[in-house]
Amino acid sequence: MKGRRRDIHLHVMVTAEELAGIREHMDEAGITNAGAYMRKMALNGYILHVDLSPVKELVSLQRRCANNLNQVAVHANMYGIYPEEIAGLQRDYEKLWEQVSNVLKELSELVAK
Repeated sequence: MKGRRRDIHLHVMVTAEELAGIREHMDEAGITNAGAYMRKMALNGYILHVDLSPVKELVSLQRRCANNLNQVAVHANMYGIYPEEIAGLQRDYEKLWEQVSNVLKELSELVAK
């Protein structure tokens, strides 16, 4: 084991039920490497797994809103502003803020636990 970063072997005995529980927790945390999981739990006592898919959706909505706003600005500079374009932008921003609200609510619930 010369040259290895982790050169000390640690052996732990568990029951079948305990191993099943450990694997279940690993799956929940999205970790497939048992050694990494055990080190993380032994050193820190917990693993925080954050699902960022709602944030990715927010980024997508933000990009669409910014693109729409840019298109309306170009159109307004050339031809003037149409009420239906403004209504479309308002709908997009309502969706965006609804998603932001939901993500913030979920984060506040996580922090409260």
